[in-house]
Amino acid sequence: MGRFLVIFTLVSAALVGGGVYYAQVYAFYDKLPEDTEIRLTSLESGQPEAILAEDFQGIDANSSPLRFRACFRTPQSVAMMSETYVAYEDPVPLNAPKWFSCFDAAHIGADLESGEAVAFLSQANITYGIDRVVAVYEDGRAFSWHQINRCGEEVFNGRPAPDGCPIPPKRSQ
Repeated sequence: MGRFLVIFTLVSAALVGGGVYYAQVYAFYDKLPEDTEIRLTSLESGQPEAILAEDFQGIDANSSPLRFRACFRTPQSVAMMSETYVAYEDPVPLNAPKWFSCFDAAHIGADLESGEAVAFLSQANITYGIDRVVAVYEDGRAFSWHQINRCGEEVFNGRPAPDGCPIPPKRSQ
């Protein structure tokens, strides 16, 4: 009887662990349509504007505002974009699931630090406390992700929103 209970417990633990892994890595993600519009915030208007994007691959999930990732190409030069769109300070790409192989957060992050890629603000507060960021390379490769901004950092940690931040949404009890 003891052997049966041990085997039952191990099999149950393996099944639950496998289910949790599948849920975290695969279950909640949806592939985005190839015609998904990419926007960058204009220096002139302060509003997000559509940019040229091709070969788009993207994923997102309703389970978290941080799960958005995208890979695409743009024919627009980094020099022109730097004169037209808002640069993003302190970009930190977040890891994507391994199966979304076009997005390598460590490589993109290193290239942002070295200056091989330049980050732009796509849209501030795409959802409260979360910005959409786009990194662009000289050869036209581009990547996008969601990142917690300074307002979200404070509010999500239970502190009041800093000066200059929008009013946080009411939390449901």
